[in-house]
Amino acid sequence: MSNSQPFLTDVKTLRERARQHIEQGAVTAGYNADRETVLNLLNEALATEIVCTLRYKRHYYMADGLNASIAADEFLEHAQQEQQHADWLAERIVQLGGAPNFSPEGLQSRSHAEYVEGETLKEMVKEDLIAERIAIDSYREIATYLGDKDPTTRRIMEEILAQEEEHADDMASILESL
Repeated sequence: MSNSQPFLTDVKTLRERARQHIEQGAVTAGYNADRETVLNLLNEALATEIVCTLRYKRHYYMADGLNASIAADEFLEHAQQEQQHADWLAERIVQLGGAPNFSPEGLQSRSHAEYVEGETLKEMVKEDLIAERIAIDSYREIATYLGDKDPTTRRIMEEILAQEEEHADDMASILESL
């Protein structure tokens, strides 16, 4: 290590390490997290996002009543964002050398959030708010668990977390107006 950059690994060592285990792609020797645990957490989050996408899509199509158009617009926007989250998670799973689990078999049991249809618009909004609150807590815990061990996955989870907080705020506002 040179004295001018004491916190960085010297270039020669970085180059040597990069040539080792190249079949692991983005996962280098500097990856400090338990990859199997991270892949399991990401697949649970993926299932959660898929369940949320499906629930929001159903609510979009089933919304009716006086206040339905505002709620339906939010349901559709949230469904699209939840699908984007699922895509980000699947991409990260592959980067870490795993396989994203899109199987419908066991989707509910892998998901942190539940798929509750709701009969009325108010029930739909309430169930979406509950699901967002579940995602917020679980994603915050995942981000905390990852800490400095996997900053890329932590950033993805924090980005998703921020949107889930916006979704919860939207649902709380709609619920208040119903």
